[in-house]
Amino acid sequence: MMRSSDSEMAVRESVLSQGRYKSSQPPAVANPFVQQTRISAWRWAYIILTGSVLVPVRVSCIAFLFIFLWPVAMLSTVGLSAQPTKPAKSWRRTLMQSALKFLFQATFFLAGFLVKVKGKKATRDEAPIFVTAPHSTFFDAIACVVAGLPSVVSASQNALIPVAGKLLLSTQPVLVTREDPNSRKNTKNEILRRVTSERKWPQILIFPEGVCTNRTCLVTFKLGAFSPGVPVQPVLLRYPNTLDTVTWTWQGFTGFQACMLTLSQLFTRVEVEFMPVYIPNDQEKKDPVLFANTVRINMANALGVPVTDHTYEDCRLMISTGNLQLPTEAGLVGFTKISQKLKLDWDNIHQHLDEYAAIAVPLRQLFTLFDRNNEGSIDLREYVIGLTVLCNSANTEKILQMSFKLFDLDEDGFITEQELAATLWAAFGVPDLDVSRLFQEIAGQSSESISYEKFKKFALRHPQYAKLFNSYLDLQAAYIYSHYHNK
Repeated sequence: MMRSSDSEMAVRESVLSQGRYKSSQPPAVANPFVQQTRISAWRWAYIILTGSVLVPVRVSCIAFLFIFLWPVAMLSTVGLSAQPTKPAKSWRRTLMQSALKFLFQATFFLAGFLVKVKGKKATRDEAPIFVTAPHSTFFDAIACVVAGLPSVVSASQNALIPVAGKLLLSTQPVLVTREDPNSRKNTKNEILRRVTSERKWPQILIFPEGVCTNRTCLVTFKLGAFSPGVPVQPVLLRYPNTLDTVTWTWQGFTGFQACMLTLSQLFTRVEVEFMPVYIPNDQEKKDPVLFANTVRINMANALGVPVTDHTYEDCRLMISTGNLQLPTEAGLVGFTKISQKLKLDWDNIHQHLDEYAAIAVPLRQLFTLFDRNNEGSIDLREYVIGLTVLCNSANTEKILQMSFKLFDLDEDGFITEQELAATLWAAFGVPDLDVSRLFQEIAGQSSESISYEKFKKFALRHPQYAKLFNSYLDLQAAYIYSHYHNK
């Protein structure tokens, strides 16, 4: 490091004289793919008590209803392919869908769901597509029932689930194969074909987030519902319950746990709100991204939640980081936004993830050297002092004066043994460092503090300590200077 000029030193002193600053803690990363429901002991006792009665009764009643649901679902799918080329005949759809809707409503009622509907459902001519959010659980199927069992966009593997797969196929769904690179294009084309066809296809209900979240925000909408450029009706889902038992994210309750906990509640409230139909303008018809973002912001405002850049790909990365024994938040990078700017694709990022995982252990060890209080985070003081062991020494009078002021934490003109210990601890990363002998060597046998003259004398006699000071001042001054001038 080059020795600072007088002008640089003046800038340093001016900036540092404004006060001492610790680096602010980085903002907590909002992770929409994790649900942490805390259940108290008395709540567990209540769940066990009510669940021991309600769960057997409700499961028995629902099983009885499935005796009727199964044959109706089988009849409604006879002669229909998984990828239909034409809509089912109107009389058949009306008959079967009416029976299915009644049975579904009875099923959810027996499961303890109290459904409140707000707004008015649009007709196919008014809005051929419903966009429903936030998507947080398999119980969101309630929105499909309330909307009259429209066609849905769903993962192809869901059609293979016993019983539920037949019920899904009865809606003439648009099936998506996420592992197929052409699936997104095929889905987009199929939606466009149906909503622009003169044939009477059923309306399509889409969860544009494409992944379950914890309802704390609206993640990036996929463009399938917006590429056709036709009017859409936003549908909001709310679960205004004291205890959240329905959320089903990658990290949280399993599907079985969510079912058992929900069935153990006396009732579970659900609100389905049909917002006014949104008709895109000419610019939004040409730009699906703009169309999707406008609708998303409108829905987020109505829900009172923020929007984020997270996508389904972030969830995939989070799962991969968990498999590599890395913190799950390491995968939350705003994949879509970053990939567009840096021209990256999923395969490249996934490959690099394996490479970077290999250096996680030494990085954690290095971080431990900086984290003097074992708090899991480091502030600017700890960071810059740790780095200074790599810097060249400097022994000017000015640097020593300013260094003394910085390490004199209580600004009384003296450095105590505790202040010296904190500084050296941060510098060398040794939590059990005994500084008593060193302190007595600097201060003298009978002194309880170090004056500036003693500090200067010792620093000039031991240049290996003095080299810490110059780099510390450079980095801290640069940080504070940029902090003020970037406001």
